[in-house]
Formats: sequence, C-alpha cells, structure tokens
Amino acid sequence: MKVLLVGSGGREHAIVWKLKQSPKIDKIYCAPGNAGISKDAECVPIGAMEIDKLVEFAKNEGIDFTIIGMDDPLVAGVVDAFEKENLRVFGPRKNAAIIEGSKAFSKDLMKKYGIPTAKYEVFEEYHKAKEYVLSQEMPIVIKADGLALGKGVLICQSHEEAVAALDEIMVDKKFGASGSKVVVEEFLTGPEVSVLSFCDGKTVVPMVSAQDHKRAYDNDEGLNTGGMGTFSPSRIYTPEINEECMKTIFMPTVEAMAKEGREFKGVLYFGLMLTKDGMKVIEYNARFGDPETQVILPRLKTDLLEIMEACVDGTLDKMNIEWYDNAAVCVVLASGGYPVSYEKGFEITGLESVEDRSDIVVFHAGTALKDGKFVTNGGRVLGVTGIGKDLDEAIKIAYEGVEKIDFEKKHFRHDIGIKIYK
Repeated sequence: MKVLLVGSGGREHAIVWKLKQSPKIDKIYCAPGNAGISKDAECVPIGAMEIDKLVEFAKNEGIDFTIIGMDDPLVAGVVDAFEKENLRVFGPRKNAAIIEGSKAFSKDLMKKYGIPTAKYEVFEEYHKAKEYVLSQEMPIVIKADGLALGKGVLICQSHEEAVAALDEIMVDKKFGASGSKVVVEEFLTGPEVSVLSFCDGKTVVPMVSAQDHKRAYDNDEGLNTGGMGTFSPSRIYTPEINEECMKTIFMPTVEAMAKEGREFKGVLYFGLMLTKDGMKVIEYNARFGDPETQVILPRLKTDLLEIMEACVDGTLDKMNIEWYDNAAVCVVLASGGYPVSYEKGFEITGLESVEDRSDIVVFHAGTALKDGKFVTNGGRVLGVTGIGKDLDEAIKIAYEGVEKIDFEKKHFRHDIGIKIYK
C-alpha cells in the first residue's frame, strides 16, 4: 500500500515511525514533512492547507490511504475534499472537526447532552465580555473560540488580567479570526489527563492515558506552550475512572455528534480534569495530540494502519487493540526563548549516539537539513522519548537521551513525568 500523511511536526514523525512497522505498507509519503521525517518517508513539498494539491497528488500517485495529522486542514474540510474524489482518508469531516475548531460549539454540545464540563458563557461583543468577567470571582479562564496553536487559553488571576486577556484576544487580535468570539469559563482545579481515542462514528476505543506539560519552565512556571513534554500512563487515571469516563464522557460525546449529524471518524482527543466533582472535559481535539502521540504510539502493539482502516470502514468494534505493559516519557528540546522569540539554524549534535538504542526514540518537530547536517528550524525542535518498564525508568532513559543531544540555546524542562499534578 501507498500511504500519505499530511503534517510536519513531531506528532507526524511519530505516526510515520509507527506506520513503518506495518507489513501492509510499501511506501510512505509525508506532505510537507520535516528533515527528520525525510529519513523515514518521502517528503512532498505541498503545504498542509494546499488541499487541492494534496488531492491531486493522491490521485496522481495512486495513494491508497491518506492520514491527516494536523488540525487546520481538518477544520478546513480536507477530508470532505478527499472523499469527494473517492479517496480513502483518515480523519473527521469538516462538520465533525468543528468539535476542535470552535470551543463555543463544543461547550454548547456538552451542555445540550449533559457531558460534564466547566460552567461557561460565550461572547462576541467585547464590552459584554468585559462586563461579565468584572462580575466574576477570580481566577477565571478565557479562551479564543478558534484554533490558536494550543496557545489561545489564558488563565487570569485578577480582573486586571482578565480584561488584558480580552484586549489581547478580541481587540489586538493576537490569534487572528480565532478571537472574534471568546469562551469565558469557571476555573477548575485538579489533575489533568489526556485520553486519545479511536472512533469510527459509533464505536469509541480509548488509547492508553497520557499527561502533558504545557508551561515553558520547571514547576509549571512560564508561558503556555504547545507542550514541553509528556508521559504515559497518567499516574491518576485508573481503570475505574476509565469506566466512569466511558459512561459519562466518551460514549455520550460520540453519540451526541452522531445525533447532530456530525459522525466523528478518526482520533478524538479528550482533555480531562479530575475535579472534586468527578471527571470533566476541559477540551476536545479532532486529531492526535502533540506531544502525547510521542509517548502513546511507542506503547501500541497493534498495527496502526489496521486500526485506522477500521475507523474509516466503521468496523472498529471488530478490532482487538493491544498495548505494551510499559511506560514512555517524552522530553521536548526547544529553542531558547520559545514560545516567544527564538533563533534558528543551530547545528544539532549527538543524534547518532542514541540511534541504536531500542529504548530511546527521537522525533523531529522543528528541524532542517543544511549541508547534510540537522539544524534547528522551530520553537520545539525534538521530542526525546524514553521507554521503560515503568515511569521512573522511562524518565531516567529519556533524560539520558536529552544529555547526549545538544544544540546552541537548547532549552528543556527537568521535571517531565515527575509531577502528579499541579
């Protein structure tokens, strides 16, 4: 089979790495890919949002199966465009990807179907939003409605901060059109956990749990980023909690989407928080999370392509998905200054020192090739994943890898996987 993957980050490198293990696949293409992915797949110079060109490439190359890794093309309707040409494609259609594309939509869906989440209000007018936040107790959460690269969520500790957040999102348009509408939520406390799940429109199969670290610095200090590291399994997500979530969150969400005429096929990501009142949904994503994918896929025993085909064909209930009884920890190596401003073009050394280790996998996120050498080319540069029998061993192995790889102004957190929650 010929497979095309759309995307260019660490998540896509992890998907390519896993797909390579499938005996069913003869050739993998990635559009546009990155320098690290080019070692494992043929990269095609087509942007993720160049939907017509992607469809044309798939037809001309005789691609048997396409996988959409990124949120932007999903929300823009890339799956619909492929299906229109009778091309097999993995991911939700545009009318289902809205579950990530609009936070207001997802909150309204949860309210309508009784899915537990934080109390909220939606505003399109700045002065009404400002009036509301000034009447609320602090802290409070303000979210840009649309996609914002994982950075459109602001936790405000005071009324001054809340007004400044509204200014940033609705007036200054820091996140562009994503900020034309805001969701203002009550602030919940408790440990967070990410549960990604495979869906075929009617069946939902949760993957192993993971926990992300969003803040730039140790002890959850600094700005929110796209993710500085992650670990799997979560220390707090028990089989009992999973059973509760299946009844109150996972199945109700998939059923709600089907009732709304928005059948969800692909990967549905549940961002959850264990509050004093039980598990609640913080957010949904319509694709694999990044960097959660870098710890989840190394633990997957079953052929990823077969699972994806079952999602597309509506036969997920016939699949027996198996996982390794181990743990994985991913530490993100970022450019100094991320997520604000940072330099690019520094040579990366030490990658060859971990190449032969079966317990360390390095996923490229923001790299480029220059004169045959890898150089930094983004905020998040590499994801160093350690695999061990338990979390403590996986943490040790991941940081062994981190110490061997270097580039100028390398920045990383030293506490990935250690905290239970904060």
